[in-house]
Amino acid sequence: MPDTTEYRQLPFTRPPGAAELLLIRHGASAPYVDGKNFELVDGHGDPPLDPSGEQQAEKLAERLGGEDLAAIYVTSLQRTVQTAAPLATRLGLEPVVEPDLREVHLGEWEGGSFRKHVSERHPIAIRMMTEERWDVIPGAEPSDVFTKRIVDAVDRIAARHLDGCVAVFTHGAVIAQLLSYATGARRFSFIGDNASISHLVIHEGRWIVRRYNDTSHLHPGFTIAPEPMT
Repeated sequence: MPDTTEYRQLPFTRPPGAAELLLIRHGASAPYVDGKNFELVDGHGDPPLDPSGEQQAEKLAERLGGEDLAAIYVTSLQRTVQTAAPLATRLGLEPVVEPDLREVHLGEWEGGSFRKHVSERHPIAIRMMTEERWDVIPGAEPSDVFTKRIVDAVDRIAARHLDGCVAVFTHGAVIAQLLSYATGARRFSFIGDNASISHLVIHEGRWIVRRYNDTSHLHPGFTIAPEPMT
């Protein structure tokens, strides 16, 4: 008789010993006003969330409130702490600060002027986008230094949470660089939206990207599925 064994297409399941990281970009932060620089923390601009960012944080908490998270990580910059706060409250978790996942240092363009220069298409901003390098900005963090500090931080987190899933609230350039590292893609291939979710699985040294820039929770039609009836 012929073999009747069926070989189905199965959904992804986390391999034994793997760590899952939900990489979450902070919500929208306060706008920069020309000449009124943001306060600095360890040399980095540290704006708070604006009201739209606070709303995004609440929607993230609603989206992820049912996840079985082993931990919540934030950076040393307040916009990540504020974005994580509603989810941390909902789950009863105390966020862990991982300073090495703070945003890339923008040198002379720290404090908010980066936004102005990009908007006005400053020649250095154009070169930055063309060459896909933050360190064309005077005094900015070298690409290799930036990559090493954030990859090392992710490896440390993954090692702590084998067979678990964690939420990591971080920054746009950090997520872009991590996903570029994972896939071998161009460095600016993964510039995502505020309050977006990307999904990284790390297993035996292999980095697997499962999801990028998921913002479905921010859309007007998003609803949480009801609990199954028993």
